Amino acid sequence: NFFEIFDDDDDMLRDLANNIRGYSVKEREDHFNNCNETEFFNRFRLKKNTVLIILPQIEHLLVHETPRYHEIDPRTQLLLTLRFYATGNFYISVGDFIGVHKTTAGRIIKRVTEALVSLCPEYIRMPQTEQEKRGVIMDFFSLAQFRGVCGAIDCTHISILSPGGENSEFFRNRKGYFSLNVQVVSDARNNIMDIVARWPGSCHDSHIFSNSRIKARIEGGEFGDAVLLGDSGYPLRNYLMTPLINPITRAEQMYNRCHISTRSVVERTFGIWKRRFPILSLGIRAKIPLAQRIIIATAVLQNIAVQQRDEYIPPDEYEDEGNFEINENIDQLQNINVVQQQYIHYFGTLL
Repeated sequence: NFFEIFDDDDDMLRDLANNIRGYSVKEREDHFNNCNETEFFNRFRLKKNTVLIILPQIEHLLVHETPRYHEIDPRTQLLLTLRFYATGNFYISVGDFIGVHKTTAGRIIKRVTEALVSLCPEYIRMPQTEQEKRGVIMDFFSLAQFRGVCGAIDCTHISILSPGGENSEFFRNRKGYFSLNVQVVSDARNNIMDIVARWPGSCHDSHIFSNSRIKARIEGGEFGDAVLLGDSGYPLRNYLMTPLINPITRAEQMYNRCHISTRSVVERTFGIWKRRFPILSLGIRAKIPLAQRIIIATAVLQNIAVQQRDEYIPPDEYEDEGNFEINENIDQLQNINVVQQQYIHYFGTLL
């Protein structure tokens, strides 16, 4: 009999108490006040003032409806999530850094990520007013005198864990690792104006663009005669200028040089974005739906940082995957359409 091994009830209760782990609260360090500006940035990849801009916009989504004992305040929740984006570590490591259990850390990361994604319509958008459109076009023109550009478009691979199941191989890209192929339209100031983060790594850039809303919007005339700039992996269209495969004349060579100089802003945007949030380079340890939301959330944070002139870029601790790629399956007999010919003639007049 279980109770016969004890002399009395007091011995039984004492033994049970010694073997049951009691409730404990980990000490939580106040990183916001205890770190100087450099230490804070190195840990969370944003400056303190930028965090103070973000917090009021999502704070109401992070407060529990009913007060709880040892409730984690919204600022600590935001910092924990930023630490996760800055390292890509396991939940247990991020939780230990802040002073919470790994299960709590996982719930907080999901909650804060959803709150940041809710800011997407405000911070990730194409220019809407005529004044905004002119501003974007003038910014691009100042780079290499390429007229009428409303955005630079490209795709980049964000590493993820194998999703498992019979469809997992769809997420393996041509470099051999599992990823999401994320399409971005950037302006000349490294703002992300449009993002698509739902396609597996095996999808080609041109396929993603063909099925994107930005294609329908620009074909619908929302941006007038303005064009996008893409690399040779995209099809040439009246609204999408690509480089010439074999430039011969000086005007064609000038067109290519100016095209590359202007379109390179999207490559720089990828570099800044991934260096600021290394989770995008190291790999997102989460299921596909959460990984997609993390990508959007970090894009929102990137735009807020750019708008707040939070321009300090961390050291290159992690190498970017390299976005200057030779695209496969392109048409080597690319034709020059009327709009592209007009651009070539224009650049010829600048010689």
